[in-house]
Amino acid sequence: VQLVESGGGLVQAGGSLRLSCAASGLTFDDYAIGWIRQTPGKDYEGVGCINKNDGRTYYPDSTRGRFTISRDNTKNTVYLQMNNLKPGDTAVYYCNAVPVQLDWGQGTQVTVSS
Repeated sequence: VQLVESGGGLVQAGGSLRLSCAASGLTFDDYAIGWIRQTPGKDYEGVGCINKNDGRTYYPDSTRGRFTISRDNTKNTVYLQMNNLKPGDTAVYYCNAVPVQLDWGQGTQVTVSS
């Protein structure tokens, strides 16, 4: 099983990025998938997740209304659309199954400048 996150980068506050999480070696649509970030202070925070079947999504207050998760099971990929980014969103972003049960990918760095 492999998870590969991509799409990170440097963006100014108010900008947007779309991250991708590509999975291989598993039956992708058997899993709910979540995005988790590790801040520069090394704290971990869930930023949202998507159900395996009905596509329902869930977000914490910190990202609701700005972040949108979607999935394409035909491509074994989950996306994280991030809009109106803030410096506090700076982190390494990871994806994993919900609950966490897969090997972690390398993550993708998102840096938001003020």
